[in-house]
Amino acid sequence: MLKRAREAYAQIEGRAAPLYGIAASVAVALPLAVGALTGHAAQGSMIALGAYLVALRAPEGPYGARARNLASAVFVVAIGATIGGHLSGHTWLAVAVVPPIVALGSAITWIGPTAALAVLLTAVRPPTSDVLYNGFLELLGGLWVSGLLLAPWPARRLRPLRSALTEAADAIAEALDAVSQDVGAPDGTVLADVDLTNPDLAEVTRKPDWEERRRAASQALTAARTTYGFYRSGRGREEPSRPERLIEALARILQETVALRSLVEAARRRPPDREWELEAQIAVTALAARVRLLAGAIAAKGPAPLEAVESEAIRRLSRQSEKIRRAGLAGDEDLVAAALIGQIRRSVDRIASSVDSARRIVAGGIRIGFGPPRLPSRGPVTSWGGRVGRAVRSRSPRFRQVSRVGLAVAVAMALAAMLPVSHAHWMSITVMLSLRGTYGETMDHLLQRVGGTAIGSVIAAVLLALAPGQLTASLILFVFALAAFTLRSVNFAYWALFGTPLAMMLLDFSQPSDWTAAGERIALTLGGVVVAFLAVRLLWPTGHAERLPIQLGRLLSAHADLARAARAVVEGDRERLPHDKIVAAEQAAVDISKTASHLAHERVPDSERIDRLQSTADSAHRTRDHLIAIARMSREDSVDPGPAPQILDRIADRLEEAADSLEDPPEAPGLVPSLAEQLQDDFENLDAHLSGLVRRRRAEVEDGVATDAFTPLRHSLLQASGLRFAVRSLRSDVEQLVDAATHEVGRVQASSEMAASEQQDADAPKH
Repeated sequence: MLKRAREAYAQIEGRAAPLYGIAASVAVALPLAVGALTGHAAQGSMIALGAYLVALRAPEGPYGARARNLASAVFVVAIGATIGGHLSGHTWLAVAVVPPIVALGSAITWIGPTAALAVLLTAVRPPTSDVLYNGFLELLGGLWVSGLLLAPWPARRLRPLRSALTEAADAIAEALDAVSQDVGAPDGTVLADVDLTNPDLAEVTRKPDWEERRRAASQALTAARTTYGFYRSGRGREEPSRPERLIEALARILQETVALRSLVEAARRRPPDREWELEAQIAVTALAARVRLLAGAIAAKGPAPLEAVESEAIRRLSRQSEKIRRAGLAGDEDLVAAALIGQIRRSVDRIASSVDSARRIVAGGIRIGFGPPRLPSRGPVTSWGGRVGRAVRSRSPRFRQVSRVGLAVAVAMALAAMLPVSHAHWMSITVMLSLRGTYGETMDHLLQRVGGTAIGSVIAAVLLALAPGQLTASLILFVFALAAFTLRSVNFAYWALFGTPLAMMLLDFSQPSDWTAAGERIALTLGGVVVAFLAVRLLWPTGHAERLPIQLGRLLSAHADLARAARAVVEGDRERLPHDKIVAAEQAAVDISKTASHLAHERVPDSERIDRLQSTADSAHRTRDHLIAIARMSREDSVDPGPAPQILDRIADRLEEAADSLEDPPEAPGLVPSLAEQLQDDFENLDAHLSGLVRRRRAEVEDGVATDAFTPLRHSLLQASGLRFAVRSLRSDVEQLVDAATHEVGRVQASSEMAASEQQDADAPKH
């Protein structure tokens, strides 16, 4: 427990937000100071309370999205304050009304805990006949803090988009660095097993992890697309805007980087005799540097960072590649190895071309014009009742969490109603804000809240004992608000530490309480901790493991669809892989990783299972990379693909069959041949096809065709040499993916059958 507590307090969850802290603290403290100076402290405290509740939303993203988020928060606070005003003085009626509102906020993201806090914090105030007036004052407070938070909008309108694009470009540059260090690099597994405590030394001595950096680049690019989507004035255009074109250029660079990495791996396994690693490494490093310059230009809003001049490093690689190609045609080099080096050079050229396209876009400026407001685009129409029904029938993790929070808050409020204290709502607030979707996350929040609340309550008790005037109290409250809102994103313990005296002094501003209130709050917080612990410990499981068969089925189906699309690209029916299929495959793998993370926060985590799930997600990521690489290599017209389309079809069939078997397991699974057995003949045909291309290419040159002529046969050899390694690696990772998925689903089904058998034994009559 002490170790968990140390880890909980040492967590760094995000960065400090000083501008957000200044705006929120001014919005809360200024109405209190004005109210104290004008003799309207009660009205000032109501306005400050509305500002406090809306500021809790901490909106992020573009300012248009922040405005919509804050508008919904203001509406929720106004309605919640009105409901809470009518509940004031009716304790047991509040016990019946507040828990459903808490559950509703847990289920609907845009409502969140704001509605329940508005109802609860207003209901605990002394009864008044001016319910609507107090609701109006809280509405004013919400509008006031919204105005402060949105004040930088005109000057910083595009800053979130620029930041997202900059992060995406930097992440892609790091992915290119990982590829460059893979070229001719020695085996790094020896140093990987050494425990290095100095992170700077680890960064120097170990190669960057390609898969980690590729995923980071993909996530950053997805975040940039999402951020751009918030700018509604850019929608509905016939021509893509500059940010859209830049995002597409960065996407092309990332996909070509994936293909380049596959080609580098193939060349390492079948290298030519002549030197090529140094030239390739320098060329890729130069490309990474150019992408970083683009990122700097996006962030600085300056001119284009480089001229449209061909890189000397790329020219050196081209010259060396040409030497190896000519040596291969002369019989002095393996022609397949020479073709692989040629594919690497062409991939580098395509990346350089995309970088130059991005340079021209950045040179023209990243801007989005102002447009008329647009209604949100409507997605697939799904009835609210249908979604709720599916969640109830499937007992989804979200439904279980909503039910757990609602029931725990109801118990806490019932206990609080029976206690003869005036601050019993702190028990309910502790339960409402501490319960999380997993045992580990809940325990971390409980530990952070206990420590922070205890220290914060002592500080508040000392300040209340000093009995400062209302003006002095408003200044002290400003300091606490500044610290609480600024450090809230760093660690929840800081919020509990500084937010506790902030909330205590805010609620008791017009009618200060004595120091005994601090002791009551500490005891009630501990009571809330006990209720939350019992809820997460005794109530139904989170249900993440039970959803694994569905998630794994989606994972296999998404990659089967992507394999079909790659086959269409190889055959020339498509120009490129559809973006939605790439995203669907990536998201399915991310969902498996998230489930593994949730299972790691269980009370007794199964380390072996978690590692296996993470390995499944890694296999899925590699499968997606291989398919992207295959599609990027197959870009030539009039090329004989050989048996590659048939291999991709068989792989897609295998994935679909595995997905179907998760729902309806075969009666004799041992009779199903492995993917390696199914594809044995196809790979033999692929090797024969490649050997035939080599012989025909040599014969073509001997017949007098110019060695530098781009004939269909030359294109076929270039494509087949890269595809051979990619499809073989794809087969291996797909087999690992299918085996891991079927093993995990079998384990879930066995657990379900065992639980059902135990339930039947328990229900059977005993004689």
